[in-house]
Amino acid sequence: MRSNMKSMPFGKSNTKRLKKELFEKDKDARRRSGTRGMAARKALIAFEKEIAESEERINQKDEDIGEATIKEEINIVAELLAELQLQLEPTRLADVEVKARNILAGLGFPKGNFDESVKTLSGGWRMRTNLASVLLQPTDVLILDEPTNFLDLLGIIWLQKYLQNLQQSVSNPPTIIIVSHDRDFITATSQELIILRNQALTYFRGSLFTYESTIREKTLYLNRMRDAQEKQKSHIQQTIQQNIKQGKAAGDENKLRQAKSRQKKLDNRMGMEVNAKGTRFKLNRDLSGYHLKAREDIDIPHEERGTSMTFPLAPDLRFPGPLISLEDVSFRYPATGSSKTNAVSAPNRRAKRKWQINTHFPAYRNGQTHQGTMIKHPRLRLAYYSQHSVEDLQAISHNSPELTALSLMTSDVEGLLNEQEVRGILGVLGLQGRIASDVPINKLSGGQLVRLALARLVWREPQLLVLDEVTTHLDFWTVRALGEVMRVWNGGVVVVSHDRWLIKKVVEGWREGEENEGGEDENEEEEEQRRRLVYVVKGGGVKVLESGVGEFERSLEKRVEKLMR
Repeated sequence: MRSNMKSMPFGKSNTKRLKKELFEKDKDARRRSGTRGMAARKALIAFEKEIAESEERINQKDEDIGEATIKEEINIVAELLAELQLQLEPTRLADVEVKARNILAGLGFPKGNFDESVKTLSGGWRMRTNLASVLLQPTDVLILDEPTNFLDLLGIIWLQKYLQNLQQSVSNPPTIIIVSHDRDFITATSQELIILRNQALTYFRGSLFTYESTIREKTLYLNRMRDAQEKQKSHIQQTIQQNIKQGKAAGDENKLRQAKSRQKKLDNRMGMEVNAKGTRFKLNRDLSGYHLKAREDIDIPHEERGTSMTFPLAPDLRFPGPLISLEDVSFRYPATGSSKTNAVSAPNRRAKRKWQINTHFPAYRNGQTHQGTMIKHPRLRLAYYSQHSVEDLQAISHNSPELTALSLMTSDVEGLLNEQEVRGILGVLGLQGRIASDVPINKLSGGQLVRLALARLVWREPQLLVLDEVTTHLDFWTVRALGEVMRVWNGGVVVVSHDRWLIKKVVEGWREGEENEGGEDENEEEEEQRRRLVYVVKGGGVKVLESGVGEFERSLEKRVEKLMR
């Protein structure tokens, strides 16, 4: 019994499949030229004929379909079915569910919350859900834009390991593109860097630390080359002037020709002495085509630093004493299994003692209970940056669409500072000029809102600054600028953050240009006053981690390995 090809879904689906192939062949034919282009165009014409025949077969009547055509179509259907079975085999529903549960557990979801409705989740947990759905799907290109923003440190390390395993365990691993301000995460997951600067892309194979070290070395080398050439130019210019003076005075044509020759060298042959590979420069090999000079100018890389930041100095407390004393203080949260990393910094009158506390405490939804006594220094001014500070500013701007950073700050200071002083505080935090006075708050970026929130805190000159997830909306360079200013600020800092680089920078004294944490340029007495200790709070107790945040990372890596088994 024969069936009309028009009634068979395969006839139309096969034509659609052929048209997709036609698109690729047409694109290939347009790109190629010469002999290969001619062959590609011939193949395109033949394929167009095949598609036309396929469309004709859809409209054929039963009696017009031959046995050979039916057998051919059945063979094609069998091949397509086999391909689909191969694709579906590794992604059977049961396997997908198991994989989904493993991903959710790795991203910090408690098992009891796997079946909760997404509508009941907070914004951060919804972002984790979106990330989990992306990781679950098979793909050729995986693009992750700030994937660590709503993850705790355990989730970040799990994601690192997952992406690393994805590249190693899959026969045809996807290309992964990551946009992130988390330096340690980039270093752990990336094999190549793409740097967007001056409307151009620069590619570098290696880690972020290697790239920055290479740029520093190249900058130092080119600066020395430029300085040497400047001295050489000055010397040549002097000899030119002398030869011209002597040549004109004595009528010596040789002196004048020599001056002209040296001037030509000065104008045409000063610049790069080596090529891109570091070998000696050769004009016919390294500078082909038309150029105004026989040498490329010495182009010194501009190291992008981003917006610099400065905090007003914390005033002296006048008499010594602890900033905050805690006695028999305890906190209790409903157990859900999340964790956070906290960095704590506290000053005395002249020196400061910095340490980090890595605590295992769960996320909570129904509030918290606490007991004990907290005593503050009588002259202490404490400022607190909430992780919801950006959302709070957005809510303020929603109610007052015309409100600017300058007008909001002017309202905050209540006449204690004049406009110039308010502009100065906004300016040192990266909100200069018309951005502060003319741009409404609802038009500011997330990073600019963070700077505004910080300005609303530091204008009071606090001695203790508490920052809860301050890096969430900041870009790569602003995080570095913030780390620099907190490292040298004379006040106390409490940092709650999942950004390991920031913790190492602020708390452990890690310096730019060092792959591991290192000491500061201080004498032994001052270094003793600025002792940096790392603690872990776990099981109701506190103990010192001699190896700092790295030791805490290693403990989390062991937990991640268990999760991935």
